[in-house]
Amino acid sequence: MPIDAVRVISNTASGATGILLAKKLASQGARVTLMLGPVQAGCKNKAVKVINFKFFNQLRSWLKSELRKKHYDIIIHSAAVADYAPGSLGKRRKISSGLKVLSLKLKTTPKLIDSLRRISPRSFLVGFKFEPDLKGVQLIRKARSLIKRAGLDLAVANSSSAKGYVAYLVGKQKHYGPFFSKERMLKNLVRLI
Repeated sequence: MPIDAVRVISNTASGATGILLAKKLASQGARVTLMLGPVQAGCKNKAVKVINFKFFNQLRSWLKSELRKKHYDIIIHSAAVADYAPGSLGKRRKISSGLKVLSLKLKTTPKLIDSLRRISPRSFLVGFKFEPDLKGVQLIRKARSLIKRAGLDLAVANSSSAKGYVAYLVGKQKHYGPFFSKERMLKNLVRLI
C-alpha cells in the first residue's frame, strides 16, 4: 500500500504458492488466470494468463471486473492481501525524510475473500488461512471459521515455524494432512479440486 509518492507498506509474501499452483493446474489441462502481485518471480508459463497488480485497490478492482465478465469454475484465493492501508494522506507527494518521527494511521481494508461468493456464486471457492503461530487443531479451527465466514468450499490452513512448513486441506466436514511441503500440499489440493 502506498504511504506517499515513493514509499509503500508491503509484506514478505513471494507469490510462490500462486505461481506453483497456476503451473500445476495448467499442466493438468486447466485454463488458468493468475493475478500476481509485485513479486520477484514471475510465471513464465504460456498456458497461464497473468494479470499483474501492484496494490490492494488494483487487485480488488481487477478481481471484481474479471469475475463479473467471466465465469470461473474454481477460484483459489491465495494472495497475501494487505489487511491495513494508510488513512487519508492528502496529496500523494513524497513525505520529507527529515522528520524525526513519522506516525501513520492505518485503517482496515475489506476482506476480498468475503466478497467472492457474492460475485461468483456458482464457483468452487478455495481460500488460504496462514497462521504462523498456530498448529494442528487450532489451525484447522481457524480454517473452518474462514470457510463459514466467506462461504468457501475448501480452505488451506498453513503455518510456518522454525520446524518448517505445515498445511492442512480443510473442508466443511473433513480435513486432509498434515503436509510438510508446499509441493505436497499443492499436489493434494489439485487432486481434491
